Amino acid sequence: MTVAGAPDADTAGAGASHPATVVVDELLIFPCNGNGIEALDCLGTAFRLLGFIDDTPEKQQTRPFGHPVHTRSALQRWPQARVLALPGSPDSYRQRRSVIEGLGIDASRWARVVHPAARISPLASIGRNVLLMAGVVVTSNAVIGDHVCVLPNTVVHHDARIGDWSLVGSNVTVAGHVRIGDNCYIGSGTSIKNGLHIGDGTLVGLGSTVIRNAPAGSRIAGNPARPV
Repeated sequence: MTVAGAPDADTAGAGASHPATVVVDELLIFPCNGNGIEALDCLGTAFRLLGFIDDTPEKQQTRPFGHPVHTRSALQRWPQARVLALPGSPDSYRQRRSVIEGLGIDASRWARVVHPAARISPLASIGRNVLLMAGVVVTSNAVIGDHVCVLPNTVVHHDARIGDWSLVGSNVTVAGHVRIGDNCYIGSGTSIKNGLHIGDGTLVGLGSTVIRNAPAGSRIAGNPARPV
């Protein structure tokens, strides 16, 4: 949709100064969970929220912060709306891919939501269906994959990569050249030493200090982090 203020067709180019056209995307957030609620603070002026989508009938009767909770039929009701999908927790993060793919929408509809207080290098690469919350810093040549959620005040340093479908908590430090695989969960307060590889499907517990590579499917925690 286009916000009022675009140049009139009869006067455009006539030498008068006109406000620039502002495009605002309509947005649906799935599901109505903690990350979805936190996303409300990140929308800025780039999106007009149509509400949440959730499969829980009890939630569909509510209006959190004044926003309706719809069934999945909203995806067809507003076919042009962008979608931000944020399922997953330490208990369910490995199902994120199947849950998100289960929405069955075209890849062009995925939103990218970056809090106005996040700082993203122009040399970084940010994927689709990504939420970067307040205070997140992504520096030169870092890569954030598709379907990634990064909570507040996390720093992703140069040449690091966060794989698709991963969740990263708040106040995490991902040092340079770190590779975090697909479908991982990195607990809040974690620090990951430079150059390490965290394999696909790994869970890193809260407040961990990771100083060694973690094989795929690991569950590690502690200072230094060890298998648990």
